[in-house]
Amino acid sequence: MSLRVAVAAPFVQHGTDRLQENAVVVALSLDRDWFSPDQAKRLIDVATREGLVAREDGELVATFDPTDVRIPEEFTPDEDVLRERSAFERVLDALVAEGAEKHEAVGAINGLQGELGVTIEAAAVVYARRQGLDVDELVPVARSALIEER
Repeated sequence: MSLRVAVAAPFVQHGTDRLQENAVVVALSLDRDWFSPDQAKRLIDVATREGLVAREDGELVATFDPTDVRIPEEFTPDEDVLRERSAFERVLDALVAEGAEKHEAVGAINGLQGELGVTIEAAAVVYARRQGLDVDELVPVARSALIEER
């Protein structure tokens, strides 16, 4: 998942899981030349909403182990990482990151959606859990989508 890779890069670069926000912006915009400073700030906002980083005591703290993320030498994130993703997209990205074939996962989730009569978000969360994937942070989003559909 390129969002996780982009977020991990500054932490890996500095050898820590805690950084000042401006250090992250500098790492993403000046050091790596991946984003403008404004885009780097947007990436931080997206990463915060998606639970990849948390703001604590004026710092950004990675909520995952950045050293577990492989950053390919030729990696350059696309601007898609700057937009909010639906719970379905987030689950699908997590499944693919764990080795699932994207088209097979989409087909299975669609089948489960029809079988259970639920939203695509809820079906994605159920499918991911059945595959042994921890998607607890997306359960409230899926639950909310179910309630809104009624």
